[in-house]
Amino acid sequence: MKFALKSLLVASLALTSTMALSHNHESSLSHAIKASERSAKNSARDEYRHPEQTLAFFGFKPSMTVVEIAPGGGWYSEILAPALKEQGLYYAAHFPSDSSVGYYQRSLAAFKQKVAEDERFSNVKITEFAPLTHLDIAPAESADMVLTFRNVHNWYMGKDTDGALSAFKAFYKALKPGGTLGVVEHRLAENRADEDQKTSGYMKQSYVVDLAKQAGFELAATSEINANPKDTADHPKGVWTLPPSLRLGEQDAEKYKAIGESDRMTLKFKKPL
Repeated sequence: MKFALKSLLVASLALTSTMALSHNHESSLSHAIKASERSAKNSARDEYRHPEQTLAFFGFKPSMTVVEIAPGGGWYSEILAPALKEQGLYYAAHFPSDSSVGYYQRSLAAFKQKVAEDERFSNVKITEFAPLTHLDIAPAESADMVLTFRNVHNWYMGKDTDGALSAFKAFYKALKPGGTLGVVEHRLAENRADEDQKTSGYMKQSYVVDLAKQAGFELAATSEINANPKDTADHPKGVWTLPPSLRLGEQDAEKYKAIGESDRMTLKFKKPL
């Protein structure tokens, strides 16, 4: 009887511990998303980017080592850096410091300033990434998760398939066996011409999946968390016609605001064990 009670107590404690750990994972992420330190401008975009649901779908945990590719101004960094600060590790694979592109230099400088001045970013490790040239985003097989948000079109438009594939191979190298690659990208209908991927900012889901598979990944799951059925992906200035860019300025601005941000694929890949 004592043995049975002891076993029951051990099982109960294990369940309680598991539930508490799960709650801590959720509360850490939720707290980072709801934090007052996030800019109102960034928080307003949660409606279209669904950060909590997206990261939960990818299996994010605050104890992980996570690499974000091309964090830009730090929209997701404002969530990931605080959420990972206590238990995990966050690598921001930003633009190369030796880039000759002025925008890249300004973006990197602003990000470095944020890391230096904002306590939420005090544990961030900045690395460099560019297709074909700067591929050491983190030590080999050190990351539990690599995340890339709306970047694949840039690599393809700039460096063709070779450039985009080199990116996925870099992700594969950085991940531990069994690690996760999370991809969010503007989605082009499969019946559209392949050439549209070169100028529109939208990519075919089949193309992105094929890239990942060529790099060695397995597709684990897909989600419609970031889908937008209002988006036809056929606009005068490509995806940049829509918010937040509104490349046409005041011309038809209300029409494009009513559509909202782009229709996006959300893909979860695994590096085989």
